[in-house]
Formats: sequence, C-alpha cells, structure tokens
Amino acid sequence: MLQTHDLWRLTMEHSPVGMALVSLSGDLISVNVALCEMLGQPPEVLTGLTFPDITHPDDLSSDVRLVLQALADEISSYRITKRYVRADGQVVIGDLSVTLLRAPDGTPIHFICQIVDLTERHAIAQRLDVAEATIESEQRKADAVFDTVAVGLLLLDATGAYQGYNSRHRAFMHMAFPEGHRGRVGQTGFLFDADQARPLTSEEMPTTRAVAGEEFDDFLLWVGEDPHTRRAMSVSARSVRDRHGAFTGAALAYHDVTELMRALKVKDEFVTTVSHELRTPLTSALAHLELLEDASVGDDVRRQLTAVQRNIRRLSHVVADLLFVTRATAGSSLIDPYPVDLVPIVADALDAARPTAATAGVDMTATLPESLETVADGMRLRQVVDNVIANAILYGRPDGHVAVTLEASDGQVVLTVADDGEGIDESDLPGMFQRFFRGQNAHRRQVPGTGLGLSIVRMIVEAHGGEVSMTSEAGVGSTVRITLPR
Repeated sequence: MLQTHDLWRLTMEHSPVGMALVSLSGDLISVNVALCEMLGQPPEVLTGLTFPDITHPDDLSSDVRLVLQALADEISSYRITKRYVRADGQVVIGDLSVTLLRAPDGTPIHFICQIVDLTERHAIAQRLDVAEATIESEQRKADAVFDTVAVGLLLLDATGAYQGYNSRHRAFMHMAFPEGHRGRVGQTGFLFDADQARPLTSEEMPTTRAVAGEEFDDFLLWVGEDPHTRRAMSVSARSVRDRHGAFTGAALAYHDVTELMRALKVKDEFVTTVSHELRTPLTSALAHLELLEDASVGDDVRRQLTAVQRNIRRLSHVVADLLFVTRATAGSSLIDPYPVDLVPIVADALDAARPTAATAGVDMTATLPESLETVADGMRLRQVVDNVIANAILYGRPDGHVAVTLEASDGQVVLTVADDGEGIDESDLPGMFQRFFRGQNAHRRQVPGTGLGLSIVRMIVEAHGGEVSMTSEAGVGSTVRITLPR
C-alpha cells in the first residue's frame, strides 16, 4: 500500500496546476512539472530559488503580509491573484492558493502552494473588455446618429415586431396612430395613398411589405388625419439577413418629402395656368397667319411668315405637351381606344418625318406588315410614334440610319425604332422616360427641348397597358422598344 508521502509525491507530479512546497523562510523545497513549465525553469533551478525570486516585485508585499499573518496563526490559508516572472522575463498571472502545514503540536512546518495559470484567461478577459468598450462606444455613436438624422428609421424583426425606431419616426407614428401603436406590423391608421384618395390597407403598408421580404424605394404615402397638416413620406425598405442568408428582419427609412410634393403641385398648377393662357393667343396667331398665306406678298415676306408660322407651331406643340402632362398627373383619362390599323399610323408618321430626316442627312427605312389591327387610341399612338422617330433623327448622326419595325408577336404589338447615332450615356438611361429629364448628350449638343417627349410616350403606352424601354451603346446607337397588348 502506498504511503502518505508517496501519494503526495504522485499528486504533485501529475497535477495539472503548478504545485510547490515552500519552507518557512521562502525557499522552494519541491516543485512539480506543471510549475516548471509555467515558469520556464527546470526543477533543479527552481529548487534553488525562493518564492520572492519568482514573484513580480510589485506583488511581493501583499504576499509577504499574508505569509506573516499565517505564521502568526491569524489565518491558516489564503488565496490571491498575483504575478510571477518567467525565465524569459515574461509575466505570468496566477491564482495562488496557500496552506500552512503544521505539526500536531501546532508548530509550522512548511507551506503548500498551488498556482493556476490565469495568463491566457486574463488576456481573453482583457480583449473582451476592450471589445466591450469598443462596442459600447460604437453603440453610443450609432444611437447618436440614429436619433439625430432627419429621416425616420425603423427596424423590424422577422415576425414583424418593432425592434427600434428613432425620435423622428416616433413623431410620424404619433401622426399616423394618435391612439397608440401596438408595436407590430399590420396596424392601420391615418396613412393614405399617393393621391390621398383612400387609406392604405394592412397589406399595402410598407412595414407589411418589408416583413414579407420585399425591398423597394420611393414608396409615397401621406401621414396624418387632417388633410391640411398631413406629411408626405417617401419610404425605402431593405431586408436584414444573417451570415447564412436567412431573413432576420427589415430596416425602413421614412423621408419627409412634403415640401417637395407641395412645390411640384405649385409647379404643375403654374404650368397649367400658363399653358392655358398661351393656347388661345397662339391659336389666334396661327389662324391669322393662315389667312396671310393667300395674300399677295413678296418672297422675303413670305419666308418671314413661314418662319413665324413654324415657330408658333413649335410653341403650340410645347404647350400641348405641357397640358397633356398636367392632365396625366391629374388622373384624367388619357386614351379613347377603338379598333384601328396601326400600319397607316406608322407610315404617316414616317412620311411626315422624312423632310426633317433628309435635312439632317439621316436615312429612314421601315419594315411594316400589310395590316396590323388592334384596339387603341390611334391619335395618341401617332403622338408616340412621332416623338420616338423625332428623337431618333435628332440624336442620329449625319449619313446615319433610322430603322422602324412594326410586328405582332405573342399576342402583342411591338414597335421598334433604332438609330446608329452616338448613343445615350449609361447613367442617363434610368431617367430617359421621366418628366423634364434632359440627357447629358442633349446638354453637350445644346439640343433645345423640354424633356417631355419620352415621358409622354411612357404615359400613353402605359395607359394602353403596354411597356416602353430603351437600350443604348455609346458610339453604336439607341433602340426604343414599345409593346402593346393586342
């Protein structure tokens, strides 16, 4: 049977923590392998040292004070965290447990010490402290930005619960839900569509759409019970996903665009008023010029009258375009469909454009079927064809070519107008069908215009339930494609 001394020796040798027997004067009597590895010293060296030799100078006094208390029989053991110095000069942080072994008569014999290496744990704790401090600092910064931006910000989780919102959005919520909000998506309130014609349903709410995973920009709505104090909001939404791509929520931004909407309304009213005021005198001037066509005047005067007539007609077209756009934005019906053959409409538009094309040095070709009947507003479609062909000629190149194709395909009518001009800048393509938009090439070439032609094309085509698109390549040309349901 093993003796007590042998058991103690085996315990020391195989202990995963550093162990040592220390004399009352502080000499290291016996050390185990774990302590040697911890301090980077072989046993024969360590046993020739004292406890103060391996202790960090700044921690020695507290250790000595506890040793003296133990020797004075004030305490039988103690535990402290202190620093040790390795052979290579590195500092080791250890959790020291000390027990004073006494003889049966109470005489102190030696100290039994156990040292657990906390260096790595302490380093991790320090890194965690630094990380936590960094996170707290970044969180404070984010909170400051989140609460001071002039945009309403809202964060939702995957179930539609409100996770957070800033003070700006809180003000919007008070207008929309004056009796309080439940903190989940789907609650209806004083939120209205873009025309302020009706309240939004639960399914139409931007929060509901965002939680369903939809991403969108510039969704317009109005907030508030009183029509005179309502605010216009442009809402954007983005999904939030974890590192595996799973949907975890959505973030929404509410931009107050009330002043912009009011300015647009004032602009539209101004354009309508001016256009109506101009229409009557222009019509009268054209009528009198037509009377002068039969008068006997010299060639110089006739050339001047022709120039006046041409410019008045151009101004009349601009006024007509402005009135059309105003009518469209007011929600009025834009088309009066009836059975019509599109081939004569396109052919007439081509004939009307040939003199302009000839002057510009542009050759025009057409691929048309013998007949292509559909139900549409022939007058408005003529306006569409005129605008698209005029643009192709205007931005074509001398000795260039414009190709017009009309065909039926998969139950649709497809009109394509392609030119081989300088093309459209890629950055301009998304705005080509917006009102009053002028591309960079128009500014470079100083081409006159209002920027309404293609926006009118889009309005008329969409009123027919169709689509219009443009593709372009610099130096190669542009293609406008119009599809209409047959």
